[in-house]
Amino acid sequence: MAYFHLRLQPPRPTFPFDGTSEEMAAMALHADYWRAQAKAGTAIAVGPVFEGEGAWGMAVIEVADEAAAHQIADGDPIVQAPFGFRFIVSPIRSLIQREAQTNAE
Repeated sequence: MAYFHLRLQPPRPTFPFDGTSEEMAAMALHADYWRAQAKAGTAIAVGPVFEGEGAWGMAVIEVADEAAAHQIADGDPIVQAPFGFRFIVSPIRSLIQREAQTNAE
């Protein structure tokens, strides 16, 4: 298995603050998609990063290879919608994760 960082580039730097109702409806489908990826164990962390006057999205995923990472990115409803969103997919060569805590700790 391999780890990848996905950066969702919005169609303009001021998104989501000036999002249209159609864009925001597609973003709801986008959120549902990533909740399902998290539940399936593919997505480790997903969320918006607020920077300057807008935001971009990030996800850290664990998949078999880079082709699988692109398949996950390309399957996102917000990327499939005609609004101009796109992912930048970058490999993570080494990832340190927190250890799972047990109830005894």
